[in-house]
Amino acid sequence: MFNGCKSFALPIRFGNKWTGKILLCLRDDRRRFSELQTALQGITPKVLAESLRALERDGFVSRTSYPEVPPRVEYELTDLGRSLLEPMAALCRWTEAHLTELLAERTSV
Repeated sequence: MFNGCKSFALPIRFGNKWTGKILLCLRDDRRRFSELQTALQGITPKVLAESLRALERDGFVSRTSYPEVPPRVEYELTDLGRSLLEPMAALCRWTEAHLTELLAERTSV
């Protein structure tokens, strides 16, 4: 064990810069793929699909497919995914409070 931590595996895989943004886009309601792509300007369909699959695999996002023509798929946060919103907000507050200091440290080394 390392500092009382039972596992070295990180519970959250933020594999790319879009993961947190996707979670925030889903915080208020479920969304279709195209709605997420519009809200996340600059994300490619491939990266969005890969990110959604990873979030679904980890249990943070659920995917609902409707048997319609054309097919309709919606994504929404699970309870587990929703539980990440508070720690993410705390990290954002910390970043806002310390960003100048952090950037100064990075340039001094």
